[in-house]
Amino acid sequence: MSSHPATGPGEGPVPAREPVPALDPALDAAPDPALDQPWNRQRLRSNNEWLLLERLRTTGPASRAQLARDSGLSKPTVSAALASLEQAGLAREAGLLAPERGRTAVLYEPDPTAGHVLGIDIGRDWLRVAVADLVGGITARRDVPNRGRTADAVADAVVAAAHAAIGEAGLRPDQVVHAAIGTPGVWDESQQRVRYASNLPGWGRRGLFDRIRAGLDTAISVHNDANLAALGEYARGSGIGSSVFVYLLIGTGLGMGVVSDGKLRQGAHGTAGEIGFLPLPAGPGTAPGAPRTLESAASAESVLRTARELGLRCVGTAKEVFDSARAGDPLALAAVQHEAEQLAYAVAVVACVLDPDVVVLGGGIGSSADLLLGRVERALHDLTPLRPRLAPSLLGEDAVLIGALSTALRTARPEVFHRRSAGAGRS
Repeated sequence: MSSHPATGPGEGPVPAREPVPALDPALDAAPDPALDQPWNRQRLRSNNEWLLLERLRTTGPASRAQLARDSGLSKPTVSAALASLEQAGLAREAGLLAPERGRTAVLYEPDPTAGHVLGIDIGRDWLRVAVADLVGGITARRDVPNRGRTADAVADAVVAAAHAAIGEAGLRPDQVVHAAIGTPGVWDESQQRVRYASNLPGWGRRGLFDRIRAGLDTAISVHNDANLAALGEYARGSGIGSSVFVYLLIGTGLGMGVVSDGKLRQGAHGTAGEIGFLPLPAGPGTAPGAPRTLESAASAESVLRTARELGLRCVGTAKEVFDSARAGDPLALAAVQHEAEQLAYAVAVVACVLDPDVVVLGGGIGSSADLLLGRVERALHDLTPLRPRLAPSLLGEDAVLIGALSTALRTARPEVFHRRSAGAGRS
């Protein structure tokens, strides 16, 4: 299962955030669009152009001489490739470099306006949409409450938010190359529907994402939200440099993403990380035969339920429980302790199976790491000798959205390269 923050920012447009850097090269190395072509001079030229474009994208503006040194290509070959990239609208001049001695050199960079992508984060409480240019700079964003009462209404709200963001970015819908969508549950490619998204009623119906695709009028890909959050956090947050990294997305539900050696691990059926399904022993008050899962014991609703069972009646959300705990309310602190113990159990299971070096707490509940981390660590100490390092999310509520944008860019970049190269007469 997956989860989303229980709270979010106000409705409406949000100022553009800082540019989203490319993912770690191990994650974000886009496939070479020329690899499927027969070997000939055109393929050689295409490979050279792609090589130089990726060099500019990953390490920043460079001159012809720098590119020749870095790539091992001759200066005439580099000059010809840059001219072709400029003609195709894929690269542009970025300024001048005046060395202490010698000629002033022209710097080149990828043209960010060559294409745009959408990142979409669908949660039970919030819909988040962002538009990014081809180098990852966010040009518009919308965060709106999810007020849809039916699956169709949620789908239509996603489309409406996306069109609002596209318009805010000053674009036409046909200028968006790809949209990557993060959603609770597991995407079933063969049936073209989401499974196990119990927190969004009706979300598993077939045809729902066809409706979104038609409304956006662009290619889409659908991904588990916890997996996208793990990719985002691995690239830009607390997971940087990890060999085996686990991201726990704790909010409306409970999800997990695993990145090992720079690659997302999804399992044979895409359900790796569905830790919310982990069965627990029946607790007090559990109806006979009723399943009790880790998600039912460690999500935002369980925090609120525990607080009320302890006698804290003046709270209406998990956030209010944590706020009361920060203010020193003993009942709220007891509810937080209970949540920490459930999360420690989750981490203990993960530690035994995956042996991660870092486990990040993210999502709406994870944002209260100031109250949780120490308690989870102490509870984990009582459960197992296997104790991975625990860390708070550095991306917060943006983790899924950043992962979605990076995933969309990985698909869009080679596609834009191929389209524009062909349009420039080099297909």
